[in-house]
Amino acid sequence: MTQRGRPDAVGSAHEADPEGHPLDQHELSRRAFVKAAGLLGASGMLAAGGLLGVTSLTRIAAADDLDNATPEELAQRQWVFVFDLRRCDGCGKCTKGCQKMHFLPEGQEWIKVYTVTGAGGQIISLPVLCQMCEQPPCTKVCPVVATYREPDGVVLIDQERCIGCRMCMAACPYGVRVFNWDRPMEVPAAAQSTSPLFTAPQRQGTVGKCDSCAHRLREGDFPACLTSCSMDAIYVGDRIADVATNGTETVQLSEFLRTNDAFRLKEEFGTQPRVYYIAGHGQDLDF
Repeated sequence: MTQRGRPDAVGSAHEADPEGHPLDQHELSRRAFVKAAGLLGASGMLAAGGLLGVTSLTRIAAADDLDNATPEELAQRQWVFVFDLRRCDGCGKCTKGCQKMHFLPEGQEWIKVYTVTGAGGQIISLPVLCQMCEQPPCTKVCPVVATYREPDGVVLIDQERCIGCRMCMAACPYGVRVFNWDRPMEVPAAAQSTSPLFTAPQRQGTVGKCDSCAHRLREGDFPACLTSCSMDAIYVGDRIADVATNGTETVQLSEFLRTNDAFRLKEEFGTQPRVYYIAGHGQDLDF
C-alpha cells in the first residue's frame, strides 16, 4: 500500500499538463495506472513489497469508440467497488457527486447512506448502491431485457427498452433501484445521451439506478462517487489486474480484502455482489 497523500512511484506531484498547469492527484493517479497496468499485464506479477503505486483505471476502448468494444475486450476488466467504512463519516458527498454527474434531482438518490449498528454497538455509516451482482435477480425478471449485465461486470438499464413495470425493483434485495415518477431535470444538449452507459436525462416512467459510471470506467476515469469522497473511503478495483485505488493510494485488491476481513451485503441470497465493505471486523451490521 502506498502512503496516504503521497504521490505514487509512477506519477509525480510536480507533473503538469501541456499548458503548464499542475495536475491534481486524481489525474496523476489516472496516468499512473495506465503505465503500471501495462507492466502488470506483461508480467502478471506485483513488484516486491506491494503494487507499483498505480492509482487509476485502464482504458478499455477509445472514448469515441465505446460502442464498438468487443465482449472480449470488455471482459479484460472486471470491476469491483470497496467501501472502507472505517473512513466513511456519512457526509453524503458521494450521493451528491452522483446526482451532479447524472443530473438527478435532490430527492433521487442512487447511493443511499444508511446509519447502521455494528456488532459491537458502534454506529456506522453504510453507503449502498448497485451491488454489481454476478447473479443479478433484476435481469432475470425483466420481461423486455431492459436490464442486463455487461462482460466487465457492470449492470445497466436500457431506458429505451424499459416499460416501467418495476419488476426489477421488486426483485432487487438491496433496494437500490428508483422509479422515475417525475419529469427529468433539464440537461445541457452536449451532455444528453440515451446510451445505457450514461442516460441523461432520465426517462420519465422508467427505472433508474447507479450505473457504476460505466462511461467513465471505460475511458480510464474515476466514478463520480469516488472523486466526490473527501475521506478516501471509496475504492474502485479490477479483479484481473488485482488492484484497487481510491485516487490517493493503491492496494493489491485480494490482499486488501483478505487482511481487512471484507464482507458483502446479503451474500446469503446468492447474488454474488461485487461491492465489498470493510468495517473493522464488525461485519454483523443491522441492514
